[in-house]
Amino acid sequence: MGFNLSAMAVAPRSLATMQASALSLFRYFGVILALFGAVLAMPAMAQRDNHIDADLVAEHAPVAGETLYVALRFRPKEGWHGYWANPGDAGLGMELDWELPEGWQAGEPLYPVPHKLVLLGIMNHVYEDPYAVLVPIEIGPDAVTANFGVPAVDARWLACSDQLCVTEGARLNLRFPQETEALRAQFDEDRAAIPPLIDQTAQLALTGDLLRLAIPLPASVDLPDPHVFVVQQDVIDYGAEQVFYRDGDLLVVEIPRGGLRDEPGAIEGMLSFGAGGQGLRFAAETGEVPTGGTRIANRALETPLVLLLGGALLGGLLLNLMPCVFPILSLKALTLARAGGEERQAKIEALAYTAGVMLACLALGALMLVLRAGGAQVGWAFQLQEPLVVAALLVLAVMITANFAGFFELPSLPIRSRGQGGAFMTGLLAAVVATPCTGPFMAAALGAALLLPAPQAMLLFAALGLGLALPFLLLGFVPVLRGLLPKPGAWMETFRKVMAVPMGLTALALVWLAWRLGGENFAFGASAVGVLAIVIIVSLRQRSGVMTGLAGIAVLYFAVSLPFRVEEQVVSAESLLDPVPYSEAALTEARAAGQPVFLWFTADWCLTCKVNEQVAIEREATRAAFEEAGVVAMRGDWTRNDPEITRYLEARGAAGVPLYMWYPASGEGEQLPQVLTPDMLANLAAQAN
Repeated sequence: MGFNLSAMAVAPRSLATMQASALSLFRYFGVILALFGAVLAMPAMAQRDNHIDADLVAEHAPVAGETLYVALRFRPKEGWHGYWANPGDAGLGMELDWELPEGWQAGEPLYPVPHKLVLLGIMNHVYEDPYAVLVPIEIGPDAVTANFGVPAVDARWLACSDQLCVTEGARLNLRFPQETEALRAQFDEDRAAIPPLIDQTAQLALTGDLLRLAIPLPASVDLPDPHVFVVQQDVIDYGAEQVFYRDGDLLVVEIPRGGLRDEPGAIEGMLSFGAGGQGLRFAAETGEVPTGGTRIANRALETPLVLLLGGALLGGLLLNLMPCVFPILSLKALTLARAGGEERQAKIEALAYTAGVMLACLALGALMLVLRAGGAQVGWAFQLQEPLVVAALLVLAVMITANFAGFFELPSLPIRSRGQGGAFMTGLLAAVVATPCTGPFMAAALGAALLLPAPQAMLLFAALGLGLALPFLLLGFVPVLRGLLPKPGAWMETFRKVMAVPMGLTALALVWLAWRLGGENFAFGASAVGVLAIVIIVSLRQRSGVMTGLAGIAVLYFAVSLPFRVEEQVVSAESLLDPVPYSEAALTEARAAGQPVFLWFTADWCLTCKVNEQVAIEREATRAAFEEAGVVAMRGDWTRNDPEITRYLEARGAAGVPLYMWYPASGEGEQLPQVLTPDMLANLAAQAN
């Protein structure tokens, strides 16, 4: 039996524990419902197909007196996840009941590094991709290693989606496959995913409100997005901010305490380095934890707020040069030329335009923050990962192109009309079509907006909107600039038709994007809606009732059918470099091979990405240099939403794409500029050779 609660079930805990954890009333109510659902769900275990498939495989044949490692391999189906040993605020850990030959003894499971998942304000420690839990089995010197019964385990675990949790289980017989190169490679990969245990004991100290840790860690180790997972339940507040300090070769961590008021003398845990599944295990005992040190901030937060605001402002200003925004801005500016010397009217229109732009940017930013607070893995331009949103933008671009080209006239069209109402709507329109991509100045600002408190984040979105609106705002308030505008005349009609060209190119780009997101049938349907909408407008103005009716029926048919035309899988674009698709496991494997790695994140809707690819990536010189140096090319395609890519971007302080990373054969990765020069990658490969 399943139960609905945003992917949560909760292990039995006392009311005092929940209250002491300082959860909000909403969170507490959700946990109680989840507990009730988990109890109801227990009897249904194994009565349905599992949403997380499992298998049990031994590394090699058993040898008396040695430790045999076995792998519990879990494969969550798309949209489902399993849990770490300590699931967090909610969830259930795995339970294992072994049946082993005499003299065999199973040890404690060894888990890979989990990642954080926040839903409804509840922090969970989960795995969404295939993962393996290693279990050491001690085989005594006198234990039977031949002609024994089949070792097995009765395993029980919790599988959750964003709507449903189901307790699942299976009886898994231990398999001893014939040892092959592929089997050894698989076990090497499983073992590499298990974080190593630090060979020194960490120190812990408890105050009234904080757990403080001193973890031995060389100062040279890079920590892009550190997080501590504690094995013991309720020792820490899972969702609270963790503060990290460097004190020489010690990493000092301060974490608000959880509901457990007892003071454990020892704890175990994991230190996660961030994206990529890398980390370390540690054991801590009561001892002396130093104070002070240099605080570690996320790289996106190391930049002063005033510089982030400046970056957002400049980034918004550059968005006016995009081919889908420039025509709108240009034609709107010409309305001021028609206004002549009406300075008051020019200021009113400038303020209304600015209000429209800033409202759109603030609304989009607020929506992104709300979705992220609810646990969704989204970043800047997340709306363009939705096929139906792209279809709506395509219809809008087709209609604006047709209007610019003179196929129909709408005197009330906001781009061409005067007055604060038209200016406000034009501002909204400009922001909607301009905000999908990030530019060089926007990257750090929007990356910080995902991590800063909401008021500061919204201030950055407001600065972005102000930058986008700034040219028209200056035209409205600086008479000298308005004086530079050409005088009204017949040329303006010609100019309007010329501006139909970049808008038409924008529409064609959106047709291509609709094809990339949803396939051929979807792109055709979205294009048909746009074209038929123009037919309806023209026929209405010509008072052709039959044509209007037929076109209306056709529009309704294509519009209603659009959600059903979206294809589930869309193949990534071809590349000269023949890149490996990005995943945390793939990056770990590539780095373990001891070769340089070039990792880039892109999306079909990102103009900056496509320019960089043509200028620096998709070049024969780059391919040849990579082949000679043995560089592994890896690509993260963010055209459609991919939570694993979103987590990596966030860990690097990036709100969106493009993001370029260079990993040398040994050492830490280097984040490259967002604008690549033609020879940059070839030079990096030559230096690595």
